Amino acid sequence: MKHAETVTFGGSGLDRAAELRGDEAALAYRRAEGAVDVALLWRGKLLVEAAELDRLVRLPADHPVLEGATLPPVLLGREESGRLVLALDISGWVPEDLDEAEINRFHDTSLQSHPDLPEGSAFAELRRIMTRLSPRDAELAATAKAIAGWHVSHRFCARCGAESRMILSGWQRSCDACGGQHFPRTDPVVIMLITRGNRTLLGRSPGWPEGMYSCLAGFVEPGETIEAAVRREVFEESQIRVGRVEYLSSQPWAFPSSLMFGCRGEALTDEIRIDPQEIDDAIWVSKEEVMDAFAGQNPKILPARKGAIAHFLLRNWLADTLE
Repeated sequence: MKHAETVTFGGSGLDRAAELRGDEAALAYRRAEGAVDVALLWRGKLLVEAAELDRLVRLPADHPVLEGATLPPVLLGREESGRLVLALDISGWVPEDLDEAEINRFHDTSLQSHPDLPEGSAFAELRRIMTRLSPRDAELAATAKAIAGWHVSHRFCARCGAESRMILSGWQRSCDACGGQHFPRTDPVVIMLITRGNRTLLGRSPGWPEGMYSCLAGFVEPGETIEAAVRREVFEESQIRVGRVEYLSSQPWAFPSSLMFGCRGEALTDEIRIDPQEIDDAIWVSKEEVMDAFAGQNPKILPARKGAIAHFLLRNWLADTLE
């Protein structure tokens, strides 16, 4: 697919500077030079410029707020200027008048401003701002969110249960009790544009906003190819049989730790019979109906979330640019 890496969170070409991971002397030298910036997280949200929500705030590595970090710094990479970017998390901070219900909503529009951080900055939910960020800021944000989330959820060794510790600048955890070594987890997920003639198969999950539909998706199982996962997931959720499958594009999806494999599949059957344990609904939708939904003129269907790979696949399907 010619436009594969223009998907949100793709195409930045960030130098991950892997040779510096765990090299504390080199990192300390760069900090002393003032050549290190920090991307800051709070409960999975990123610190951005609040006015337009379109730029990550890069803090100096000696900013006093960073003393309250709940995790050691993670090395995200090196920018073209040569400056390193670290991620730190201050989730231990509790904002005044925090609305827990708001930050757990499907569409979290709340902003949290720390009194000791630069004026005009705030923590924002990544799904809200992902299409506003530059490709570089989007890649940094997704990487920071995913790796910080992994450390929070994988504190304890899967072999013996003892608490492990972060090593290699955040890219590994080591268990001193049994010697177990653990690496950041990424879960493979297939998401598929299933077509039959002029129609595509869309579904919705329980809890989604009324009218929102998207491409079907599901986790790849052990011992399974991407193509087999597409066919199995579609059949399990809708009883639609799929023939030819082709890979189109991928997207890191840090909610919490997936890599989405965008595929196209040709349906062999028409009759939908959903599994209510899997999805809430599934429907065939014509190109014209999808186009109206994208234009906000379909009273029954809301489009897939802008910035998600489903939206990307559907947009390219409408434009005949999937090849």
